[in-house]
Amino acid sequence: MSTPDGAGERGRALVGLYDEALAAVYGYLKPRCGDPALAEDLSAETFLAACDAIERVQVGEVTIGWLIGIARHKLVDHWRRQARDERHLRAVADLVEESANPWDAQVDAAVIERTLASLSAVNRAALTLRYLDGLPVAEVAALLGRTIAATDQVLSRARSSFRHHYGEEAR
Repeated sequence: MSTPDGAGERGRALVGLYDEALAAVYGYLKPRCGDPALAEDLSAETFLAACDAIERVQVGEVTIGWLIGIARHKLVDHWRRQARDERHLRAVADLVEESANPWDAQVDAAVIERTLASLSAVNRAALTLRYLDGLPVAEVAALLGRTIAATDQVLSRARSSFRHHYGEEAR
């Protein structure tokens, strides 16, 4: 495979800088994310993104500062994914029947994930599109290739199935 002019040089520069840069990138990420394993994963993603950028000739000089910039973007992307996932889990938690006991309002995310995984593909898709993605029923129907009336029925059955499975998982 041929590389664009200069990509080979920049690739070698990255390899030469790797040992020093890895410590700097990891050192930047670890205190900001607080989880050594996550910092390792984000460090790996940083170097993969750097290799990709070098291959596409989107960088002039390979430096630790440039790599820290990529790491910063990877960390922000992680935080965005995490916030989106938390919003989605809260939305799914709203499907659970309300209880008079305030302790019951604290829904375990792992139970929700297992409950969704236990549903049929169409039920999981309908609930995800409607409640996690916040789409109106008409858009859910279009995406599922069903009529609005049929989608309303699927959603009704999916909510019922979710509640039933959630009750079993929570025990």
